[in-house]
Amino acid sequence: MTTTTLPVAQARSRAAYKNISLWTLQGWIAMFFIAAGYAKLTEPMTNLITLMGWPAVAPENMVRGLGVVELVLALGMLAPLISWRVGRPLLLTAASGLIVLETTMLIIHGLSQDIGLAVVNLVLLAFTVPVLLGRRKA
Repeated sequence: MTTTTLPVAQARSRAAYKNISLWTLQGWIAMFFIAAGYAKLTEPMTNLITLMGWPAVAPENMVRGLGVVELVLALGMLAPLISWRVGRPLLLTAASGLIVLETTMLIIHGLSQDIGLAVVNLVLLAFTVPVLLGRRKA
């Protein structure tokens, strides 16, 4: 009896740790992109150019639009907090969108030899890919 309950208990424990880990990653991703999107929407372009550099070569509307996209995708990462049934597809869509965004920005920053921002996007990818893969199976 002990041998059959132990694996069940271990499975539940692993599932709980996995769920907590994924929620932690989702929270970090959401916080990052809410902050980044908010900054792109509210900061003057001169501040954004000073902080990131690349807005100097991008139209202001593109920078502001990217801020909106980041905010929407960040909120999508938190959608399951409202309803798992409705929020899970939104989460998967948001995670996929963020992976596309992060990969694109990694390439752009890598080609422009902006190593710091390239590393940031690499770390964001390392957070987002496990969320997409882990929540896909749920």
